[in-house]
Amino acid sequence: MIQVIAGKKGSGKTKRIIDMANKASQESKHDIIFIDDDNRYMFDLRHEVRFVNAGEYNLLDAEMFMGFLAGAVAQNFDVGLILVDAFMKLIKCDLSATEWLFERLEALSEKHGVDFVLSISEEPETMPAFVKKYVI
Repeated sequence: MIQVIAGKKGSGKTKRIIDMANKASQESKHDIIFIDDDNRYMFDLRHEVRFVNAGEYNLLDAEMFMGFLAGAVAQNFDVGLILVDAFMKLIKCDLSATEWLFERLEALSEKHGVDFVLSISEEPETMPAFVKKYVI
């Protein structure tokens, strides 16, 4: 399953995704991974949530980011939820060019039983249809 938290900058997306990660860490038997582009929110997460600063891995484009996510799933069979804050900063491309990425995320989710939550700094009304269906 993929879920998207959408809204303009400053609309509370990060607080919401952090709250989701912390709540999941208390309720889930699976491992939780929180990916961000820097360390700003590392200490806002419960210690049970694995924090990853993807900015440290020189991810240059959406394909590299997709490989990064697949690697995270491959290295830990207990992962049940991956939350990605600042999604657009990490993939470094226009949202309209990411349909393939959402298709691959959906396939990865179904095959390995991992859910994804992405925060995207864009109003839902302006998003492509293939993304709108995931907005919560």
